[in-house]
Amino acid sequence: MKVILLRDVKGMGKTHDLVEAKDGHALNYLIPKKLAIPATPTAMKEAELRRRQSADRSLIDAALIVQNLATLAEMRVVIKMKANEKGHLYDAVGANDISRAVKEQARIDLPVDAIRLEKPIKELGVFDVPISAADTFGKFSITIEAE
Repeated sequence: MKVILLRDVKGMGKTHDLVEAKDGHALNYLIPKKLAIPATPTAMKEAELRRRQSADRSLIDAALIVQNLATLAEMRVVIKMKANEKGHLYDAVGANDISRAVKEQARIDLPVDAIRLEKPIKELGVFDVPISAADTFGKFSITIEAE
């Protein structure tokens, strides 16, 4: 049975993809969980339109990130967290925290999914934060200080 995915499904495909699923899997799992809809001609047209809109939106986001990376490279983004006397943080700094700090301090809306941290930051210091959106790659520095 052909279905259009409404969300990313591991092992099947990404949002708005047209995929072939076994009838039982589609009827008993994907459709009831609202992960997919049957691939009717109308649904296929809507999925194609949404796919194009999503691609356009990602290109615009990438252009904004390129524009904002220069501003971020010149700025000093500081995040204050509680730490022990050895410099280890009680709570790790993740992509959400970095995005929020950039928005508050630089007035730049940096999408959380554009931040490519390998693992959360767990100590005080200056760190490079890698950024990527579409084909755009860059980095900026953040400073984590004790409260």
